[in-house]
Amino acid sequence: MHEVIICEKPMSAAKIAQALSPKAKKNKYGKKVHYWTIDEGDQQISVVSAVGHLYGLSPKNPTEQVYFDLGWVPIHDSDKSKAYTREYIGAIKKVAKGADSFIHACDYDIEGTLIGYNALKYACGYTSLDKASRMKFSTLTKKDILEAYNNRIPIDMHQVDSGNARHILDFYFGANISKALMQAVSNSKRRYLKLSAGRVQTPCLSILSDREKEIREFVPEPYWILKALLNHEIVADHKEGKIFDGEKAQAIYEKCKGEDATVTKINISKSKTAPPIPFNLGGLQSEAYNVFGYSPKRTQSIAQKLYVGGYTSYPRTSSQKLPEALDYKNILSQLSNDSEYKKHIQTLPSVLKPKEGKKDDAAHPAIHPTGILPQKLSAEEQKIYDLIVFRFISVFSDSAEFESMNTKLDIAGEEFSFRRRRCIYEGWLAHYPFKNIDYEVFPDVKEGETLNVNDITKEEKETKPPARYNEATLVKELEKRELGTKATRADIITKLYDRKYVEGTKIEVTKLGENIIDILSKYCSNITSEELTREIELKLQGIDEDKSTKEEVILEGKKDVISILDDIYKNEKEIGSHLYDAFQESNIVGTCPDCGGKLIKRYSPKTRSTFVGCSNYPECYKAFSFPKGSYFLKKTCPNCGLPMISFGKGRKRQHACLDPNCGKENVKKSEPEVVGECPECGKPLLKRSGRYGEFVGCKGFPRCKFTCSIADLEKLED
Repeated sequence: MHEVIICEKPMSAAKIAQALSPKAKKNKYGKKVHYWTIDEGDQQISVVSAVGHLYGLSPKNPTEQVYFDLGWVPIHDSDKSKAYTREYIGAIKKVAKGADSFIHACDYDIEGTLIGYNALKYACGYTSLDKASRMKFSTLTKKDILEAYNNRIPIDMHQVDSGNARHILDFYFGANISKALMQAVSNSKRRYLKLSAGRVQTPCLSILSDREKEIREFVPEPYWILKALLNHEIVADHKEGKIFDGEKAQAIYEKCKGEDATVTKINISKSKTAPPIPFNLGGLQSEAYNVFGYSPKRTQSIAQKLYVGGYTSYPRTSSQKLPEALDYKNILSQLSNDSEYKKHIQTLPSVLKPKEGKKDDAAHPAIHPTGILPQKLSAEEQKIYDLIVFRFISVFSDSAEFESMNTKLDIAGEEFSFRRRRCIYEGWLAHYPFKNIDYEVFPDVKEGETLNVNDITKEEKETKPPARYNEATLVKELEKRELGTKATRADIITKLYDRKYVEGTKIEVTKLGENIIDILSKYCSNITSEELTREIELKLQGIDEDKSTKEEVILEGKKDVISILDDIYKNEKEIGSHLYDAFQESNIVGTCPDCGGKLIKRYSPKTRSTFVGCSNYPECYKAFSFPKGSYFLKKTCPNCGLPMISFGKGRKRQHACLDPNCGKENVKKSEPEVVGECPECGKPLLKRSGRYGEFVGCKGFPRCKFTCSIADLEKLED
């Protein structure tokens, strides 16, 4: 019997092979791909790996106007940057020949299920699906791997259909609408412009654009805050907080100035702060951003590495629950082999009951450590691992307890107050070093006591516009609005940055991004519609829950795309013209030194490179190269006024004027001295300098190679 196990990543294949047998043998296919074999006498097992998606969608007829007839093809056929996947497909085909059974052991989610299903269907052959079963695991520990191997289940076709439908709809929306927009620019302006739109990407950009307009249109309103300094140490606030009437604020200020304060009431209360809930992917991304400043995509990538290493559970989960079947005591016992973790674990309650959130995920529990301690981690991996471990420990701990002091004061008939808060029992906070603990000192004051007012201040401020999103808060917002999935939200945000639609840590929409949303909202609003995207997401979930079929969802999505394309075609001239103008405006980097036109950053599809050219082309041919990896600095050249750029890598990165010849035009090259006539061709002989000193050479070089020393020249002249 020959059994083939297909995994999602090479590291997963190694973990599974070693868990099944310590005698697993590592083999090589091609230049870089490895697979594993286990020989158990009558049974041979081959463990082979994909490397993410090996197959991608491609139009069957690329010459068609609209791409609705799609097929799955090896991903290296359509994306030359992924040529390395060819060997992975070759390895799977090799071990699959003559196999008696197959096991799908990719990650247990919709994407992982589709990756393995396509590998079986297209690399192993259609008949392999009839002989295939599924391993389901949430950690790559030996215990979970063996349990999943010994308790295999059928492949979940609902997951396959849901994944298929999602990819097809994403292609319908992304490829067709992006193509139509670029075609609109080409037909109206005869220019090439690289644009992209997407089923989730465009509504996400619309959310950011709306926030940008809110900020721009916000009209600040002045207000005043009154504070009293008591006994040189206590700062009390007026009860109204923000006072929007300036005259009223001034009257209160004049009334209280020079008066003492009387303590009218002191209220001491106690409160509890419950432990945090376990991490799902969104929660981990948000906390890692707040604590370490890591982007959601960076956190997701690190968490995936920790999972593949066997140190933490599967990260792409929505669950905030930790089922008892995980065996908390065993995990904590293993973690106790680390002295730092042990200090926290040994003080936990004897009865382990985790604090849990409301969200659940049928496929995987909340993110948690497996108990296996890492041997070597990078600095950033260690930070995320510690975050997961300390959060896991914290959820089993007690609530933290606090004592609050709320004190009210009377100053000339006006009510002021101050608050203090101190921790009286740390509880879970003692096990979670990423939170600050309040230990404020309670002042020694009593009701009826008179306090000296050292100063009364009246500070004028203005209301502030709504805050811009950062990557973590945007992921939360997309989750709240049910746009995208836990696995795709970080990638969607990254794509907006890559397309230059947004910029900055506090996400700011560029002119191009904002103009694109304005244009699309005007002429084809469905593509920017949250409601349409949300409805599609719910329908896709319905496939997984057996409430709808793949065919129904794809057909409805196709109708939506056709409707959007019709809107684009009807308004093609206006859309193309406005898009191009928006692109031009957003990419203006300076003024042309030759004709006074606008210098615009452009992309050449012919050379596949970026350059800066004049807006008056073809009347003006002024252009500058723009090295790959360069970016514009927020300053101009002091010599010529052109923008400054940064280029190069690492320590070799330089700052320079966009014009590489700037400052060189005034440096005259010294002309070589003519010292005679060439005896071979009659052209002038020039005095030159070389590695070994001065010599004489013919001006006709390289056709005439006559040279001689200075001394030999004198002999020639004699």
